[in-house]
Amino acid sequence: MPHGDDAPSGKDRDFWALVHLRTRLLPLCRTVRFAAPSESPQMQNRAYAYLLLTMLLWGGNAVAGKLAVGHVSPMMLVTLRWVLAFGILAAIGWKQFLADWPKMRRHLLLLCVLGTCGFTFFNALFYNALVYTTAINVSIEQAGMPVLVILINFLLFRLRVAWLQLLGVIATIAGVAITACHGDPRQLLALGVNIGDGMMLIAVVLYSGYTVFLRFKPDIHWKSLMLALSFFSFVTALPFAWWEIGTGRAIYPDFTGWAIAFYVALFPSALSQILYIRSNELIGGNRAALFINLVPIFGTLLSVVLVGEKFRSYHALAMVLVLGGIWLAEHSGRKLAARTSA
Repeated sequence: MPHGDDAPSGKDRDFWALVHLRTRLLPLCRTVRFAAPSESPQMQNRAYAYLLLTMLLWGGNAVAGKLAVGHVSPMMLVTLRWVLAFGILAAIGWKQFLADWPKMRRHLLLLCVLGTCGFTFFNALFYNALVYTTAINVSIEQAGMPVLVILINFLLFRLRVAWLQLLGVIATIAGVAITACHGDPRQLLALGVNIGDGMMLIAVVLYSGYTVFLRFKPDIHWKSLMLALSFFSFVTALPFAWWEIGTGRAIYPDFTGWAIAFYVALFPSALSQILYIRSNELIGGNRAALFINLVPIFGTLLSVVLVGEKFRSYHALAMVLVLGGIWLAEHSGRKLAARTSA
């Protein structure tokens, strides 16, 4: 330390104290990892209930997409679902939104990216992918989402998974593949790859990133969060609707189209996203994302009930693989979370 005339002033002493504190804390910061939150059985059961309902509603979204053909065009439906969801959420949450605004304004860019990538771009790519590629390809590509979530979390945050979790993920992917190929593995060998598959892979990357980066969302009420996300989703969906209108591909909704739009706005868009976000908070993105592979299973069951499709033996086998894989992964994941938080 300098002495005499070279002794530091009060401001200089404060500066050197901060430098010293930084040099002591920086090595500690480098070792910090995102630990799983302490979980109770009640929290886990609540997360499971939320996720099962979410995947059931998203399975219903797939059926609604089939029923919407000829009644409303894809990009028109994407835009309507988010403007209606925004209107519903604004009616019940505008007071809470105003209360949370001071916190939200510092995170507007993050909220815009989450809403745009997780909601608008994913749905736009998903619908357009089905125009160019098969439902089999889309189902199998979407089944890779839990693997990608696990990979991103490991690369960015060093979140580890147990081997049994990976085995459970593989089992759920096998169940999705059996559903997609209608129990005939030879169909998988005959699959071709085209621009639609590229669109779907981009969609999978976007929603996986959305799932991972939900950890950075501001600490605000769910009404405010969903109101902000739905607003950005609506705004970024408008160019797709204008493109559809400009190219003469738009189909304006009839009565059935409006009914479908209200359903997807209220349930798959608003309610299910709220539940999915809350589930991520309760058990983490790695474990929550695995339940996404239930979507084609629930979609199949709803198609049997609502559309009149036949239930086959391979559907039962797929359900056993997906549910068994989720149980195996969760059984291992709970133990890993307990060790991490200990």
